Amino acid sequence: MQFKMLRVCMFLCLGFLGAKARQGYPLPAVDTMYLRLDSAEHLFLKNNLALLAQRYNIDVQKALEVQARLYPNPNFSFSTALVGHDPNITPTPSNKLFPSPFSNAGEASGNISQEIVIAGKRNKAIKLAQYNTRLSEYQFYDLLRTLKYTLRTDFFTIYFLQASAKVYKDEIDGLQVVVDAYNNLMKEQKFWISEKEMVRVKAQLYSLQSEYQGLIDQINNTQSELKLILQVKHLTYLMPQLDTNMVAVANPLKYPLPELIDSAYQRRTDLKIAQTTTQISRMNYSYQKALAAPDPTLSLNYDKQGSYIKDLFMAGIAIDLPAFNRNQGNIRSAKAMVKMNEISEQSVAMTVDENVYRALQQSIDADKLYQKIDPSFKNDYSRLIQAALDAYKKRTIGLLDFLDFYDSYKQNTLQINGIQLNKLNALESINFYTGFSFFNN
Repeated sequence: MQFKMLRVCMFLCLGFLGAKARQGYPLPAVDTMYLRLDSAEHLFLKNNLALLAQRYNIDVQKALEVQARLYPNPNFSFSTALVGHDPNITPTPSNKLFPSPFSNAGEASGNISQEIVIAGKRNKAIKLAQYNTRLSEYQFYDLLRTLKYTLRTDFFTIYFLQASAKVYKDEIDGLQVVVDAYNNLMKEQKFWISEKEMVRVKAQLYSLQSEYQGLIDQINNTQSELKLILQVKHLTYLMPQLDTNMVAVANPLKYPLPELIDSAYQRRTDLKIAQTTTQISRMNYSYQKALAAPDPTLSLNYDKQGSYIKDLFMAGIAIDLPAFNRNQGNIRSAKAMVKMNEISEQSVAMTVDENVYRALQQSIDADKLYQKIDPSFKNDYSRLIQAALDAYKKRTIGLLDFLDFYDSYKQNTLQINGIQLNKLNALESINFYTGFSFFNN
């Protein structure tokens, strides 16, 4: 009897201790990439396709800026007669064709004209192109800011979810060994563990497996998003490496709220996009009003002998008469666009204030909760679990008491992981909403 009791205990010991020794869980990944945060950011800047595409958009706008500086091309025309005859000459087969335009009897005419852009249209078009280039640059940096925020929060999330998944895996492995041991004893018709206890163990095992699968799905979804940002192969499994000591030293009260808000007004690219969009609409309004003034065209004409005198030179000017179309609709539309963008800019500015205040508030709350964690909790609990395991081997505590103790360890570990993750993400929100890396973890 003592031998069989020892056998059961050995199964349990191997289950829980073996689970602590094993790491990881089956995933359809071929390669495992261990990444530190700085390495991940380097890969992102080098490989991200959305970022590379936005860089080309800057080049597109710079090319349009060059185009706006160009003057209109002059227009040249030349004409001559192809067939005809001189009425003073009797037609013969040899003189049926009209004489060459370069001969004394030939006819030719030419015209050269140049459009003159007035009312400052060219300068306004250049400024519009410059504003659009600036807008594309702000859009690039805003995309960079957003993707970097997603990268860092995904990095932190995967790290702590993987740590939580390991806790689940340890407990699931331990319970599975207990169930397997019980099934083996059932085959031998030996019942050293009560059926009631085993029903409880199986129920807890199935519950943990379900929770664990949900956690794995969450990890895989976050992994997928991070791999798209880093542009790594889909069969690569990312293993973030993080120094959790940095969580303890980060203090959200290090920077006062006015300093954070001032940084946001100076650096928030979405605010700069709104401001530049307003400037573009104002310049476009001015440009549309300038378009109401028609541009004159100066011309110089020559006619060899088709007019009342030979070798006639004439100069002229042409201009559209703004009798009907004075660009009224475009001017009215541009004016309304100015009002709309001014209001949008005010809305973004108000959002900046609230974003920064809320991010700081969340960081302070997350830090207060983090400060309540006992630093020695993990070591103490590991020691207590070992003591509980020894007590169970000696049968001084029951299986269910031991499982409850282990489950409480799991729950507390998950909560600590969540608290650390919340603090890091809250600090990252301050970086995101101020546009500056105040907390560069």
